[in-house]
Amino acid sequence: MTDESRAAAARKRGKRGRRRKPRDKRKKVLVLSAWAAASVVVLGGTGLGVVYFKLNGNIKGVDINAALGTDRPEDIDNGSQDILVLGSDSRSGKNAKYGKDEGAARSDTAMIVHVYKGHKKASVVSIPRDTLISRPDCKTEDGTTDPGGQRQMFNTAYEVGGPACAVKTVEKMSGIRMDHYVEVDFTGFKKLIDTLGGVDITTKKDIRDKDSHLDLDAGTHTLNGEQALGLVRTRHGVGDGSDLGRIQLQQAFIKALLDQVKEVGLFDNWKKLYDLANDATSAITTDSDLNDVKSLASFANGLKGIGAGDMKMVTMPIQYDPADPNRVLPLEEADQEVWDALRADKPIPKSATEKSAGDKGAVGSVVSSE
Repeated sequence: MTDESRAAAARKRGKRGRRRKPRDKRKKVLVLSAWAAASVVVLGGTGLGVVYFKLNGNIKGVDINAALGTDRPEDIDNGSQDILVLGSDSRSGKNAKYGKDEGAARSDTAMIVHVYKGHKKASVVSIPRDTLISRPDCKTEDGTTDPGGQRQMFNTAYEVGGPACAVKTVEKMSGIRMDHYVEVDFTGFKKLIDTLGGVDITTKKDIRDKDSHLDLDAGTHTLNGEQALGLVRTRHGVGDGSDLGRIQLQQAFIKALLDQVKEVGLFDNWKKLYDLANDATSAITTDSDLNDVKSLASFANGLKGIGAGDMKMVTMPIQYDPADPNRVLPLEEADQEVWDALRADKPIPKSATEKSAGDKGAVGSVVSSE
C-alpha cells in the first residue's frame, strides 16, 4: 500500500469513528443551566469570585425536609432519583401581563421526573392540574393548617401550602419520596429560551390563542421566549381546549428543546455562557439540597447523558369526571401500576396508560418538533 492510499484509509477510519461516536451535548435545559453556571466559575478562577456569589444569590431554596419532617415515604437507595418539577402560574410582578390571580399562585405544570439507575434514561409523568384528588393537610403561609380533603384539584396544593404542600401531595398520591424539587416561573422561562436562541417547532395548523398570547401560522418557526411560553400555556389553541392537550404540547416542546440544546456551543461564546447561567439560576426555586451552584452543577452532571430519545413521557392515567367534564379523576389501578414501576426503577408498562384519557389527543397533527 502506498503512503497516499494509507493516508486515505486513515481518513476514512477517522470519519467512520466520528460517526460512531458523535459528540453528545444533549442535556435538559436545567442540566445545561447548572453546568453553565459551574463553568463560569471554574473557567473564571478566583478573579470571578463575585460571579460565583452572584449566581449563588440568584437561586431560591425551600427546605422541604424541614417542612415535611418524617411523614414521608421511605427513601429507597437504588441509584434512581425522583424530581418534582413545577411551573408556577403566579401573576405577580413581571408575570402580571398573563392575567390576574384569583387567589394565590397555583402549579400550572407538574411533572414527576424519574431518573433510572445509571442516569442514562428517564420517565416523565405529567400530572393534570385539574385532577381531583384526596389532598392531605398542609401548613399554610400564615402558620395555620389547611385540612385538605376529598375531590380537591391537584394544583390547589401549591396554592394552599406552596412547594412543601405540592411535594407532600405528590408523595401521598404516589408513595414515592421526591429526592428534589425544581420550580420555574414564567418570566425566567422566557429569558432562558431567548438566551438559548429559541426552539424550533413546526406547526401543521394555525394556532391562535389570545389568552396565552400565541399567534402562529402553520409552518416552521424558531420560537422566542414569549412564543414558547405561549405554546406551553395554551389550552384553547389546540384540541378540545382541555389541560390534557396542553400537557401534550408541553411534552412535545420539551423534546424539541432537548434537540435544540445540543446545537448550542457555549464555550464558543463566553457572554452566552454567563447569560445562560445567570438567567437559569434566577429562574428557578429548588429544594435546599440544590440551592447553590456547586450542588446544582453536581446534580446536573449526573443527568447530562439523558436526551430526548432517552425519555419516556406519559400523562398520569386519568378519566374525565362524569360529574364535571372540566375535571379528571385518577384511574387508581393504572396509577398504581405507574407508581409501582417507578418505585422498582422499572419502565412504565404500556398497560398502565391504555385506558387513560391522557396522551390520546391530536396534538401530533398540530405540532411537530421535526
